[in-house]
Amino acid sequence: MPEIMLIAGEASGDLHGAGLVRAMQQMAPEYHFCGMGGNSLKQQGMEIIVDAAKMAVVGIVEVLAHLKDIRAAMRTLEKRLRDKHPSLLILIDYPDFNLILAGKAQKLGIPVFYYISPQVWAWRSGRIKKINRLVDRMAVILPFEKNFYHLHGMEVDYVGHPLMDSVKTSMGKKEFLQLHDIPADKILVGILPGSRKKEIKTMLPLFLEAAKQLSDEHKEILFLLPLAPTLSRADLDENGLKDVKFDIRVISENRYDLMTACDLALAASGTVTLELAILDVPMLVAYRLSPLTYFLGHRFIKVKYASLTNLIVNSEIIPELLQDEAKADNIVRELTSLLPGGEKRDIMLAGLSRIRAQLGEGGASKRAAALALETISSSKRY
Repeated sequence: MPEIMLIAGEASGDLHGAGLVRAMQQMAPEYHFCGMGGNSLKQQGMEIIVDAAKMAVVGIVEVLAHLKDIRAAMRTLEKRLRDKHPSLLILIDYPDFNLILAGKAQKLGIPVFYYISPQVWAWRSGRIKKINRLVDRMAVILPFEKNFYHLHGMEVDYVGHPLMDSVKTSMGKKEFLQLHDIPADKILVGILPGSRKKEIKTMLPLFLEAAKQLSDEHKEILFLLPLAPTLSRADLDENGLKDVKFDIRVISENRYDLMTACDLALAASGTVTLELAILDVPMLVAYRLSPLTYFLGHRFIKVKYASLTNLIVNSEIIPELLQDEAKADNIVRELTSLLPGGEKRDIMLAGLSRIRAQLGEGGASKRAAALALETISSSKRY
């Protein structure tokens, strides 16, 4: 059976990769998929050679601490490339790792399809030459990326954002509240501190501190915390949850139903901000990195905003509290201004409509799947 290798190193990549594999299986069921991923790709039938949960780290300091796992994963995947010589290597974001593997694939004559661009428009735009040299074809999912690459001498395909297909609710708010025994008169605030263990260690104690203050001031608030598939309940308990006295519900299923039931959300920077925007949930973004990672990275960042929501419209629709500004008092102040009935909330809801309008229509996974299979066909002609 011919084989395709796919590499997704993070939770969002795992989700989008599963959508891509599903579309490719429908178009070309003869292929076996293998590679690095998480639960979503595993459930889609991909053979997981490397568990993405061990690789989901962010920041210079954090990566250095996981070098042993990263090197072991690279050796395992490189061996599979040599032994099985797959028809295609599909890379999803995760550039530091993926571009090294792309070089190894190129030496073996294996075509490379990059789905979801690294954020080279934010920093390290010098990587574009490397991407152009190592990648046979790239599909991007943000509307401004096609023109960005064109201006840097590389042609890519814009396919739209896969979240427009995958962010779907399965029930109404009333049904969700009944299912989880949540009183209908509560104001619901989502707590979304990230999907990586390092993020949980950094962000969850801060988010819980802010939630306690907000709970003390507003007794009608109840907090909802979705448990990411890359985490366990123990990860949350070890970082402050077990000591919480206010009302917070941890729910591991119905993620999008949970999010859309929220009146507002406190979120770490990442794909979750786009999910919340699609679901029309007002939010505040707060994020911290290790001081050294922030110091080194901040010097090279070329964009105004940390969240994709704001980058898409080039405007601060969503307030961002980053690094030293990410303090409990500041978080409580911003969240309070977004409670139902406030003028700032209405302004944000209008802004969320602008963001959704920029994300394109559905069908991104199918368009990307067709490009990936075309990449295989093109490589066979040479």
